[in-house]
Amino acid sequence: MASLIEWKVPQSVQPRAEDYSYDLERALSSVVGLHSIVPPDAFTADTLGVERAGNGVLVDDGLVLTIGYLITEAETVWVHLGDGRVVQGHALGFDQETGFGLVQTLGKIDLPVLERGSSSSAEIGERIIVGGAGGRTRSLAGRIAAKQEFAGYWEYVLEEAIFTYPAHPNWGGTALISSEGKLIGIGSLQLERARNGKNEHLNMIVPIDLLPPVLDDLRKFGRVNRPVRPWLGLYSTEIEDKIVVVGIAPKGPAARAEIKTGDVVVAVKGETVSTLASFYRKVWSLGHAGVEVPLTLYREGVTFDVRVNSSDRAKFLKGPRLH
Repeated sequence: MASLIEWKVPQSVQPRAEDYSYDLERALSSVVGLHSIVPPDAFTADTLGVERAGNGVLVDDGLVLTIGYLITEAETVWVHLGDGRVVQGHALGFDQETGFGLVQTLGKIDLPVLERGSSSSAEIGERIIVGGAGGRTRSLAGRIAAKQEFAGYWEYVLEEAIFTYPAHPNWGGTALISSEGKLIGIGSLQLERARNGKNEHLNMIVPIDLLPPVLDDLRKFGRVNRPVRPWLGLYSTEIEDKIVVVGIAPKGPAARAEIKTGDVVVAVKGETVSTLASFYRKVWSLGHAGVEVPLTLYREGVTFDVRVNSSDRAKFLKGPRLH
């Protein structure tokens, strides 16, 4: 899939080796391209596509860390190296709570591992690189814009995500490299914010400090050995301090409870919620996957209660294919 490495970021934002105290080329050589093939009948095929391309970072011998949505339900994974070589990989698994995914290469690749740093030590304003597969011309020199809570519409919360600018155009699975040349995060999203009267695009990065507690389990079992959070199967957003349902996962708990797009979530078990983070945390506080979740909804002028039998999201997904 040549398109993984044929594009380039604008030359004006490409990193220059002389601006860094570490070996820039060596650090960037640890970033690889990923190309995943997902079955058409997969649960995430309609929302994330059946072909997904992005990046990953070598964090151990043959072990590639990426963002989980690139490899979720993948039956085939190809790892693209900067010199044009392509090696088959195996999707070991991913963690719903952090968003990390792991791929094991099935062939020998003679590339260095990128040393992990501390994302908690990273400072706002710090010079960083968002590294993409293919080296310097596919990477971007930028700064940390913010470190703050992030809540995603797919029932996801990070206590302290990292936001960088300018935005990398092929952000999924990119390596956030600190001013010391160490890996401090994995690229997840591109977002937009208003600043000084203009719209500015940022990358949202999953902090690397979340990896150590889950790495061994992901490597061994494909998922983290901990109680599973209840999943509702609804996509929501904040509009004027209201939680509005903008989508429903097919055959998921919310669909079975006949929740509809446009419904407003007023409360969880009688407790009013007005932010995505507070909504999700209240649901998760009720127990593990399978717990009944009482919701108060508002629809077309009527407020009413509904009980949703939550589930484990992983039960709806195809597991990694063994090679």
